[in-house]
Amino acid sequence: MKFRYLLMLCIGLLSLNVKAQQIIRGQVVETGTNTKMPEVLVRNTNSSQVTFTDNSGNFKLNGVVGNIVIFSSPGYVSDTLYIADLNAKKIVMTPLGIALRQVNVRGQRFDPKSEYAQVYQKSKVYALSPTTWFGKDAKDARRLKKYFAKEVQERQIDSVFTKVYVGSLVPLKDRELEIFMNLYRPTYEFMRSNSGESMAAYINDSYKKYLALPADKRSVPKLLADPAQQ
Repeated sequence: MKFRYLLMLCIGLLSLNVKAQQIIRGQVVETGTNTKMPEVLVRNTNSSQVTFTDNSGNFKLNGVVGNIVIFSSPGYVSDTLYIADLNAKKIVMTPLGIALRQVNVRGQRFDPKSEYAQVYQKSKVYALSPTTWFGKDAKDARRLKKYFAKEVQERQIDSVFTKVYVGSLVPLKDRELEIFMNLYRPTYEFMRSNSGESMAAYINDSYKKYLALPADKRSVPKLLADPAQQ
């Protein structure tokens, strides 16, 4: 009799858990062009679950009403979504160069191996375990590792190539300074192999190139269809 009640209790708890595991789904597109965006990182901050959009910009991950989901892609302004309902979402992302937001948007400390330990565990490959070679979870984990590695590099660039530092070397301010920094952002490889003096020389040389540009080139590309002009 006790076993029967215990079984019923387990079934009830399982049912509640299934109901709790709901799906957040939608599509990510680029602002103005409505281009579908693959390989966008989608992260549920409440559960630390992560996934990528597919080739059509679609995504789905477990979550519930009240969760907060962040969408990130290199070269785009990250977007944060509060889940008010479970209807399909359409996320519109804006290129950083067009948005001209604060350039060093990744200033906060980022330790993916600590924050996403489960991703690094799933990415491991074992000779006698085919699922670690070909399984979807393992493949997704390896993609995430590459994404995190790139994100760490970009944040390291941001820590050096700051508005305060660049602005101390070139006579540019505000919007013009942001455009200059977007046009001449150094690579991670350059930053790793050069000292502070050579970085300063790079910025000064880049400023000379910037001054030599025609006026119409000292800007970022406009959207094909700017919503502000519609």
